[in-house]
Amino acid sequence: EVVATLQLALSLAILIINRRFFISGTRALINRSPNMDTLVSLGSGVSFAYSVYLTVRIFVENDAHLLHGLHFESAAMIVTLITVGKMLEARAKGKTTSAIESLINLSPKTAAVIREGREIRIAPEDIVVGDIFLVRPGESIPTDGVIIEGASSVNEAALTGESIPSYKQAGDLVLAATVNINGFIKCRAERVGADTAMARVIKMVEDASSTKAPIAKTADRVSAVFVPVVMAISFLTLAVWLFVNGDFPHALERATTVLVISCPCALGLATPVAIMVGSGVGARLGVLFKNAEALELTGRARTVVLDKTGTITKGEPEVTDIIPFAVSADELIDVAAAIESGSEHPVALAVCRYAEGRVSSLSANDFEALAGNGVSAEIDGMRTYGGSFRFISELVDTTPLGADYDRLAGEGKTPLLFAREGELLGIIAVADAIRPDSAEAISDMKKMGMRVVMLTGDNRRTAESIGILAGVNEVIAELLPDGKAEAVGELSSSGGVIMVGDGINDAPALTAASVGMAIGGGTDIAIESASVVLMRDSLSDVARAVSLGRSVLMNIKQNLAWAFVYNLIGIPLAAGLFGLTLAPMFGAAAMSLSSFSVVMNALRLNGFEKKYNKTKNKKIKEAEKMKITMKIEGMMCPHCEARVRDVLSALECVELAEVSHKDGSAIVTALGECDKALLVSTVEGAGYKVTSLE
Repeated sequence: EVVATLQLALSLAILIINRRFFISGTRALINRSPNMDTLVSLGSGVSFAYSVYLTVRIFVENDAHLLHGLHFESAAMIVTLITVGKMLEARAKGKTTSAIESLINLSPKTAAVIREGREIRIAPEDIVVGDIFLVRPGESIPTDGVIIEGASSVNEAALTGESIPSYKQAGDLVLAATVNINGFIKCRAERVGADTAMARVIKMVEDASSTKAPIAKTADRVSAVFVPVVMAISFLTLAVWLFVNGDFPHALERATTVLVISCPCALGLATPVAIMVGSGVGARLGVLFKNAEALELTGRARTVVLDKTGTITKGEPEVTDIIPFAVSADELIDVAAAIESGSEHPVALAVCRYAEGRVSSLSANDFEALAGNGVSAEIDGMRTYGGSFRFISELVDTTPLGADYDRLAGEGKTPLLFAREGELLGIIAVADAIRPDSAEAISDMKKMGMRVVMLTGDNRRTAESIGILAGVNEVIAELLPDGKAEAVGELSSSGGVIMVGDGINDAPALTAASVGMAIGGGTDIAIESASVVLMRDSLSDVARAVSLGRSVLMNIKQNLAWAFVYNLIGIPLAAGLFGLTLAPMFGAAAMSLSSFSVVMNALRLNGFEKKYNKTKNKKIKEAEKMKITMKIEGMMCPHCEARVRDVLSALECVELAEVSHKDGSAIVTALGECDKALLVSTVEGAGYKVTSLE
């Protein structure tokens, strides 16, 4: 009697502490939507009620043998073990939100702002648009802004996943939570609070974590019928065992174990936890999924459609070839820059940008734009012309450069011919150059079994030449924006399609695709139309996004498979079909461990980031970083400085180029072995002279 009374008191205290299971389970049963708490409360409650019944009989009949039928320990341990399991599960799930927390923690606690002519410290959330703020070396940038004074290297890894710092100077955009490396900069606040890039990243990760992927519908459909089925199996187990041996305590134990070993929570956790971890990993790598559906569909897609301009290519024409004929290369450049200075055409602007910083006495007068042909102006008293092959052919004999023109045009470039008063001066070719990593990124996609298609509104000849250089499977050219959307729609009929673009004219196609991906440097409307945002201007992130999507999808399938297999084995075992007896408390422990296992399996997705970083480090091989000091003649102004820095930074072997026109030097930080002859030819190809290297 004492033993029974003590067990009753202890188990009752434990049940009262864990009464939430009974409250939730009873409400769900009353609302005809029984859930996991219903199973737990039924299993524990029935065990407790039957044990109370036996306790009363012990007092009435004074029969000590009835002590063996008590299940107070099962009633108490069921809720205790499940509470412990939920605690472990919550602790593990807490790790899945670390990405959001780490992003939030990157923002500085205070910011130095100029107010009324003096520097004060305020909270970043108190900064308003137009405020002037200061960022010293080593400090985090408090809000999005534009540099108005100073220059520095900025580590933007928190937003882009790119570990190599970006050089920033006056006029460049800096983003909240990125880190100023080595210079003092003064900035003007442009976006504050929820409008900053970092705030938008955090919101996207939170939104993606709170949405459901299509595959989750499988678990939802199963869970909707799972609990009623388990309750029916439990009652059937009770009836069968009573019929077989008439031992009610044994039959009750089997029925109770069936109730508590079943695990609908594992099914419910299978998808959302994997989505949460995958979204966080993507955010840390600069790939933002706006919702869970985008993450899943990215993993299922088998076709990638790429816009040409601004996606495969840089989106900004630049001079690629200079072929002088009757003059020197320097004179050809000076003449071309002078005559094109009056034009607003993108090709003309490319020529002028190339000539920036050059010292030239040439100037153009009486400028005239000849629609569809070219331009004309008077330079040094001589009428000078620039334009298409057909136009210049009407003025001078272009036969000597005919072969060069055909070759350049065949490479997808735009050749500009220049002439003056019956004399052919030469050709300057302009092209929208392919991004340095486009061909490699497309190769990676094809290795993953993806079909890569390029869409463009450009003419077919240029498009096909770019397609060959980039290595795409198919080129579809001469399309208007609505034509791009139609083409994507047709491709989607054969399976999931990812559309990658950056411009306003890509928005319809981004919306039409299964998954729209916007390059981070693209227009706001393109980013709004897309379901995935790539924070870096790099196509390599497309392959990374697909790989992550596939990993998440595989992880979800593993979780669902584990939940199904667990129940297929666990329920028959609990019912005693295999000749084994499993106490209800062990069933509760097994159920909790099942949920915990699903969460831990999802956390393995964090290894994707480590795997990516390992591959990246192996690829880049930053074994030894060399610093090379170059002395350069001809840099006269900040424009010259910027041009030298840009051409050097574009080289794959260059991590950082620090250039000063005042000192006439460039300090290059090279990754591994870097051909010094390449550095020299690159600088001299930009119109400057290298006098020494150290």
